[in-house]
Amino acid sequence: MTFEEYVAARLPALLRQATVLAGDPHVAEDVVQDVLIKAQPKWARICELDAPDAYLRKMIVNELLSARRRVAAALRRERAQWPAPAQNDVDVIVLREAILQVIRTLPVRQRLVIALRFYEDMSDADIAALLDCTEGTVRSQASRALAKLREMAATQPVLEDQ
Repeated sequence: MTFEEYVAARLPALLRQATVLAGDPHVAEDVVQDVLIKAQPKWARICELDAPDAYLRKMIVNELLSARRRVAAALRRERAQWPAPAQNDVDVIVLREAILQVIRTLPVRQRLVIALRFYEDMSDADIAALLDCTEGTVRSQASRALAKLREMAATQPVLEDQ
């Protein structure tokens, strides 16, 4: 499979994964673009691997963890003004946005662990391998993130009623 064929087939999935991990669709687009630029010259070697998707996912995680990305993403999130979706169910939209805002406040590693565990449905062992840490670290990051989310849910009137 050529690089162009792979990108045509897998770009939407890569963007979804990056969006969940980054918490911001604009940052996700930038990260995926940077990763694909880095992957193209190495494509002959990457496509010979058993799981090129896993290799690119690891590249996305590494790019998100870089200090340059964290600073730029934080600045973009502060300036972001999300357009309201054209739906009639305002309560669902308000709740979803409130949850996303709370998740965006988590530190990067905690946000990654939560996204990988609950969106990608990955096991602690798989997350640990992807993040180059121990399973205990994954569990402690998840525990801290969930505690923080519970604490913030108790103080958010929109989240309390749900």
